[in-house]
Amino acid sequence: MTITYGYGKNLYVNTTNRCTCACEFCIRTTGDGVGTASSLWLDREPTREEILADIQKQNLSRYDELVFCGYGEPTFRWDDIAWVCDQLRDAGPVPPVRMDTNGHGNVICGRDITPELKGRIDVVSISLNWSDQAGYDKIVHPDFPQAFQAMQDFTRRAVAAGVKVVMTVVDCMDEAEIARCRKLCQSLGATFRVRVYSTDWQ
Repeated sequence: MTITYGYGKNLYVNTTNRCTCACEFCIRTTGDGVGTASSLWLDREPTREEILADIQKQNLSRYDELVFCGYGEPTFRWDDIAWVCDQLRDAGPVPPVRMDTNGHGNVICGRDITPELKGRIDVVSISLNWSDQAGYDKIVHPDFPQAFQAMQDFTRRAVAAGVKVVMTVVDCMDEAEIARCRKLCQSLGATFRVRVYSTDWQ
């Protein structure tokens, strides 16, 4: 079972394979692993204690960021991730902590978790993917209605909670759509980033 794996200059944490989306461009559809991990598919979800122990086995000073991102939506494990972050910060210095998410965490957890991010997560990276609900649903295939609105609401609330929020799109969409996404992102108070689409993550 792979919990932590290296990619680039960051240490990533794989906590779940559950997700509310089936995105057209998701790296899960192109291979089993990323970076130093040959497979990120889990036979079972690791306990919070196993997650913490696996992170603490690593030399965190080697990494630029600690990123909660694997083959699933991390907010399914938010309560455990929050606990892990608290334990790590209590134990000593940690690199900046980022969580890559689809922005559905409040729906998944059944409450507003954005106030709980502050002091635990330094940067929240949210996949925006498209500028309107029709396009979003076509690309993301969310498993509940109004997912596009839920993602925007999560973004607004996280920004209001004082967390740095970055919204991302992939560079394979046309320039006009990227511009519309940038405008939407700015209206939500987040930072906009265009990320490179790739099928090679080794």
